[in-house]
Amino acid sequence: MFKRILIANRGEIACRIIRTARRMGIATVAVYSEADRDALHVEMADKAIAIGPPPSAQSYLVVEKIVAACKASGAEAVHPGYGFLSERAAFAEALAKAGIVFIGPNPKAIAAMGDKIESKKAAARAKVSTVPGHLGVIEDDKQAIKIADAIGYPVMIKASAGGGGKGMRIAFTKAEVAENFARARSEAKSSFGDDRVFIEKFITDPRHVEIQVLGDKHGNVIHLGERECSIQRRNQKVIEESPSPLLDEKTRNLMGDQAVALAKAVGYDSAGTVEFVAGQDRSFYFLEMNTRLQVEHPVTELVTGLDLVEQMIRIAAGERLALKQSDVRLSGWAVESRIYAEDPYRNFAPSIGRLVRYRPPAEEVRDGGVTIRNDTGVTEGGEISLYYDPMIAKLITHAKTRLEAIEAQADALDAFTIEGIRHNVPFLAAIMQHPRWRAGKLSTGFIAEEFPNGFERTPPKGPLAHAIATVAAAIDHVLGERKRKISGQLNSALRRERRRVIWLGPDDIQADVERQGHDIVVTFEDGARHVLSSKWVPGMPVWAGTLDGDHVAMHVRPVPNGFELAYRGFEVKAFVYTEREAGYARLMPLKKLSGSEKAVRCPMPGLVVSIAVAEGQEVKAGETLAVIEAMKMENILRAERDGIIKDIRVKRGDSVAVDAVIMEFA
Repeated sequence: MFKRILIANRGEIACRIIRTARRMGIATVAVYSEADRDALHVEMADKAIAIGPPPSAQSYLVVEKIVAACKASGAEAVHPGYGFLSERAAFAEALAKAGIVFIGPNPKAIAAMGDKIESKKAAARAKVSTVPGHLGVIEDDKQAIKIADAIGYPVMIKASAGGGGKGMRIAFTKAEVAENFARARSEAKSSFGDDRVFIEKFITDPRHVEIQVLGDKHGNVIHLGERECSIQRRNQKVIEESPSPLLDEKTRNLMGDQAVALAKAVGYDSAGTVEFVAGQDRSFYFLEMNTRLQVEHPVTELVTGLDLVEQMIRIAAGERLALKQSDVRLSGWAVESRIYAEDPYRNFAPSIGRLVRYRPPAEEVRDGGVTIRNDTGVTEGGEISLYYDPMIAKLITHAKTRLEAIEAQADALDAFTIEGIRHNVPFLAAIMQHPRWRAGKLSTGFIAEEFPNGFERTPPKGPLAHAIATVAAAIDHVLGERKRKISGQLNSALRRERRRVIWLGPDDIQADVERQGHDIVVTFEDGARHVLSSKWVPGMPVWAGTLDGDHVAMHVRPVPNGFELAYRGFEVKAFVYTEREAGYARLMPLKKLSGSEKAVRCPMPGLVVSIAVAEGQEVKAGETLAVIEAMKMENILRAERDGIIKDIRVKRGDSVAVDAVIMEFA
């Protein structure tokens, strides 16, 4: 077994690998760019080596710097994690030349499967069913349009060396093929250093199901069941689960057998994932093979009880698989949510800045067999940079059944505190309550279909509104009790008043609030009576306790005359008044911000890739104005109305802040 390994990555996956290596008694070496000098993975590793400036093309993607770090640290092997150099055959070859072991598949398997075009050819030779498409390299947009016309719309344009949604675009028309071809090539070049793309038929209403495989260096290959990753936004996975609610045992075995056959055909000898696009009728087609550890590997670990990082390390050290296919058992259900630094209320625009507060739920195994796990690469006070992926953490729950795992996930999301940047926790929490998700009726179009106008703030109704109002009243009562202990106050009837008026949006909710022993009792006008018990004290970011015996957690942030509470996907300002205060509050005028409809503002912090218009140019609604790159994704800013460009305030290569004015209309 290795004595020291180097992790050629950053963020949560670097921390994840370090934890397993530490448990195995293996020393670890981290590498870091200037932007990651104070990162968690640097702190966790036994040794850390600087490898260059923040842009990954000058640090994490430079093979020579990684090899040099190995030699300087005495590392015997390298784990690449996912992304960066993890699927680069040249990297594995460079390590082998330097006498360093690559903790991953052999270079030939990477070349055969890591390249999306070559992998489809290999799958076709192995008689694995594949999606119709053009597997050759496409030279320009004219050829792309011709190919798309022949295949039939819609089509998917994909980077040959791609992954993680980068360099991947769907086109429904000729015009979209031309535009998306250019965007896909550009993203592929900046993310992978390879601008080759290919085109294939986009399967309507598809599901994304993948099989985890493990192969050793002695010819043994097994699969560990499937993961469903159909909840995607812009082709990037958001929520994953294992097993899939779609598959039956027969389909699982068929997919698993094909995945194993393909892995054996290319001599695969590590952890890898064979991805399929599946129809609602359980038909399936080979999509691609990822020759690395997947982001969503924890759900497989929780249902199989295996540590995939440990398996990769043992395989790389030459050990045989300790498991046979007949030994693999799937137990329970696991759900994973990817927590990103992005604003769900602004079309998921990336958010950067300092994590003023970062308090994830406790990792634990609860009574009843519920497991809470949080894989992260950040700490409170750390900074989210615009140079890398916006992932903050992966929250994983495991339980006996799918609905129990979903409920555990919902509770854990409610207890997750992140402040200082915007994040997608409210969106993830809302999905956990969505009837279609809970029923398992999924497709890769789920988010686009269920949230066609994006994720919007809506006032809660029914039991959810009452639950939020009840907790708001209880919090206000605790604060009132604390104030009444201040010495030297005049006795006031207001302090003894039990009736409270709670505002949640436009509706008033009236309730009587009183302390009964250790509990707080809230009684509404309609006679509904709720009993709350909690150890919450002012200053705690999460109110956690029981509401009528059920466990409840809500994020709490004070605002004037009330609190902002986050619960089950709702972020609500709850204002709590006495009856007299409520009467006065109704008379207060509402401030309205003056609009600046003539200004085109940047929805996210990022870099200006291109400006598509000139001053004085007349544009129509929907036309491209500029392209902004943030966190390795290119985002197109389009005109929202017809008009003439009066002033352009930025140029290509400029760094722009969120809400910065890009240009103005006359």
